Amino acid sequence: MGGKPDLVQTLSRAELAALNGRRPLLRRILSWGGAAVLFGLFAAIMLGAVRAQSGLTATVLGLASASVVLGIVVPVFLWLDRFEPEPPGMLLFAFLWGAVVATVLAAFFNDLGGYLIGVTGQNDPTVAVLVAPPVEETVKGLVLVLLLVFRRKEIDGIVDGMVYAGLCAAGFAFVEDIVYLAGGYAESGEEGLLGTFVVRVLMSPFAHPMFTICTGIGIGIAATSRGLLMRTLPPIIGWVCAVVLHTGWNALAVLAQEGWLLTYVLVQVPLFCGFLALLWTARRREAAKIGQELSGYIDTGWLSPAEVRMLASMKERRYARAWAKAHGGAPLLKQMVQFQDISSELAMLRARLVRGDRSAALQEREHRMLAAMWMLRRPFLDTPLYRYYDWTGTANNRANQPARHQV
Repeated sequence: MGGKPDLVQTLSRAELAALNGRRPLLRRILSWGGAAVLFGLFAAIMLGAVRAQSGLTATVLGLASASVVLGIVVPVFLWLDRFEPEPPGMLLFAFLWGAVVATVLAAFFNDLGGYLIGVTGQNDPTVAVLVAPPVEETVKGLVLVLLLVFRRKEIDGIVDGMVYAGLCAAGFAFVEDIVYLAGGYAESGEEGLLGTFVVRVLMSPFAHPMFTICTGIGIGIAATSRGLLMRTLPPIIGWVCAVVLHTGWNALAVLAQEGWLLTYVLVQVPLFCGFLALLWTARRREAAKIGQELSGYIDTGWLSPAEVRMLASMKERRYARAWAKAHGGAPLLKQMVQFQDISSELAMLRARLVRGDRSAALQEREHRMLAAMWMLRRPFLDTPLYRYYDWTGTANNRANQPARHQV
């Protein structure tokens, strides 16, 4: 086997954007400029309302305390998004929608709904159980509908729908926690702030993501299905499940005022464990899907079995990146990252082709991605990177192999 990689050939940002079918730079600047104005306006409205209700000190403390939830929830959904990473701009858009647009819309329609049924105040139990769940799951789910309609190519399946839904819900929960934390401090000082922090931030940081990923799953199914029924029914079913789960959660919080800890242990903790199991299963299924789709390029010589095995395993991807960095520094590491990312995109594109989307534009994009992948993989061919596998792609005995990182 050869030991030294060939000349590094990474892709420029423009080339990557072209391969991913992204819009021209000017259109992206204009789009994000308009989005910044919209998000800024809604953020000013929301923060102004919190300050008016609780005061500046309470708002600042609420903002600082609620930031903890971002460090808990956001990394989980970025972990889920590792195999086929979504564009950072789209992830940020989903998060900001939940944080500033959905929260303002929810506050307005919750008040309106309470008025229509004869009660006032978002903290009223009737509003919390009957009004808030359908309102909040609708305004959060709206961003998924927008992505499905205008950026459908970014949603390649259930995992993508879950990632966008989870980040949108994380943004919503972040701002909602600011409201409750600021209110707790304004009413009861540090004791109220601490109590609210424990209940909302530490004990139930994933509540909103658990609800909204139901809608995300439905959107993911719709984005990869053909026929009007399968494009409309799954999102509706997902939304209904999100509303039912949200309603049940709020109802338990209202009814279990005395035995809330027992309810938390017996009901909410198992729900959270089921949520984590769902995320883990979804990621494993995506890995299997990548391996299955990329295997179609083995017979035609575009990929080897060892490469497919590496690309379908996060553990082996990490090892390949470490090997690239150890043998070629940052440039070769960048090339390995691009090779892995483009291969994942190619797997999802091939899934669309297999489902019957044989448009000329899609086939042309497949050819360009294959050419880019072929260029990016060259430095790693016939190197000890793949010494762990025989020509069939199955693992060899480690005892008979060279030591790791040996050149």
